[in-house]
Amino acid sequence: MTAPAPDPPKPWRVEGGPPKRTRPPWMRLAVTLLLLLVVNWVVTSTLLRPEPRVPVSYTFFVTQAQRANVAEITSTGDTIEGTFRAKVTYEKKQVDRFTTERPTFAADNLFALLQAHGVAVNANPPDAPAPFWQQLLLGIGPALLIIGLMVWFFRRAAAGAAGGIGGFGRSRARLFSPEAGPRTTFADVAGIEEVEQEVTEIVDFLSDPERYRRLGARIPHGVLLSGPPGTGKTLLARAVAGEAKVPFFSMSASEFIEMIVGVGASRVRDLFEQAKRVAPAIIFIDELDAIGRARGGAQSLGGNDEREQTLNQILTEMDGFTGSEGVVVLAATNRAEILDPALLRPGRFDRRVTVSPPDLAGREQILRVHTRGVPLDPDVDLASLAASTPGMVGADLRNLVNEAALLAARRRHETVTAADFGDALEKILLGTVRGIMLTPEEKERTAFHEAGHALLGMLTPGADPVRKISIIPRGQALGVTFQSPDTDRYGYSRDYLRGRIIGALGGRAAEQIVFGEVTTGAESDLDQVSNIARQMVGRWGMSDAIGPVTVLPPPGSESPLGLDGVAPATRELVDSEVRAIVDECHGEAVRLLRAHRDQLERLARALLKAETLDKDAAYRAAGL
Repeated sequence: MTAPAPDPPKPWRVEGGPPKRTRPPWMRLAVTLLLLLVVNWVVTSTLLRPEPRVPVSYTFFVTQAQRANVAEITSTGDTIEGTFRAKVTYEKKQVDRFTTERPTFAADNLFALLQAHGVAVNANPPDAPAPFWQQLLLGIGPALLIIGLMVWFFRRAAAGAAGGIGGFGRSRARLFSPEAGPRTTFADVAGIEEVEQEVTEIVDFLSDPERYRRLGARIPHGVLLSGPPGTGKTLLARAVAGEAKVPFFSMSASEFIEMIVGVGASRVRDLFEQAKRVAPAIIFIDELDAIGRARGGAQSLGGNDEREQTLNQILTEMDGFTGSEGVVVLAATNRAEILDPALLRPGRFDRRVTVSPPDLAGREQILRVHTRGVPLDPDVDLASLAASTPGMVGADLRNLVNEAALLAARRRHETVTAADFGDALEKILLGTVRGIMLTPEEKERTAFHEAGHALLGMLTPGADPVRKISIIPRGQALGVTFQSPDTDRYGYSRDYLRGRIIGALGGRAAEQIVFGEVTTGAESDLDQVSNIARQMVGRWGMSDAIGPVTVLPPPGSESPLGLDGVAPATRELVDSEVRAIVDECHGEAVRLLRAHRDQLERLARALLKAETLDKDAAYRAAGL
């Protein structure tokens, strides 16, 4: 019979160790409650305990009574306890509460002495304990209050367990459920049909995912909508959710960021967890550039700041998709060029859709959408109105319809007329009329200034037609000349840009010719001229000296320290070329106005008389 094998030696340390025995939550709560009650009872007992009395000699007590310094006493047997009116010094101590013993052999008439000096003789013990209800209130009340606050705090923490203490890390996304009233659909979106086709696949996938899965197709994890402000990116995202009839989580990127480090990443996790629980769903992040800016750039303050932690969490969540969760991320930005490359790679934002300003037909469709609930007068021609609003986006057109409706209501109209739309368009493009009175000299100078702009716009080949001239002060300007193209332009030639510069310099040139001096009225014109000429030279390669290269950054993206890699000599050359273009165009403006001085005079006089001239009246006054 063989002896049993000895047990293998036990290691001195077991990885992880045995599971710890944890007390149930109710026991921890009971222990905490008991400790709070004990501490509170000790504290309140100390606070309720009366101040100790100082023993004094009977002779000292009688002396203070004779000096009328005893306020009240209580006597029990030969023991006398009381209070002095004012503190006195006894054996180097300040005494106001005292106790003493009356000798049995004392034969003085103490009661008469006390009565003579107004001392109150009490019947109740002076140091009797407080009533029971006060002891109960002070002994248990604070503890109950503390426990109530703890329960409330723990409930808040439990409610926000997905995202940190007190719910700070919970997502603040607004949820639009399919049952929550009327939804935005593609019928509410107009003018961007080509963009609708790009996102239709998302709607089809969320509505019938099996049709795509059978063919091995995988829906894009994310779709980035980029384009100028007001083109309808947010509206399009809501329309996608409305067509698919799925929950729609909407949140601005700036709402992820908080002062507390780590909250942004926690909110990202909570947002994606909420969307997965109700999948299929759509997450929409507006203004993505607020947290999606490229990391490690000139504006980065370090690799561990709150914004970058939030961005890293978004990258992690989107990279964890398998395509079967039924969650699609839509994002909108006005500055796609500054986003981090990791966001734009396949597997995150697989598809980038550019939402451009609408063309003529698109603007007409948008106007029809926004005027569905507006009673229009028969004289309103939406096609003509769309033609007079080149460059406007959906938000601008919506504002135009609203301003026209406000004007019609102010004028007590039953319907919105063409005049209401015309005045609303003038208010938006030209500014609000200012109630100031110009002197005759300022009015005349303004008339010749605006006539110079308008006449050069009429005489320069290829320039935008003049739509309206006004010398009524609007906004920051004393007068306005409004020009707009007959059709949408998507590219600009060198001759067209030179014509723009010549027309913008027409006001200054007219003042020089007629009055022999210039004023500050050409400030905005010079800003426009300088910007166009600088872009021609530094970005569009329209200077023979610079050549077909780009040496200037896009407007708004200049380096704050000027470190854009352009040599000082090149900058000087750009400045000299800009000056040459502006001088040449200014000379051409002066030459044209001098050659047509009579037409300039007639146009200015007509403007002085009528103050506002439309297109037909302006061309008729100029004889063109």
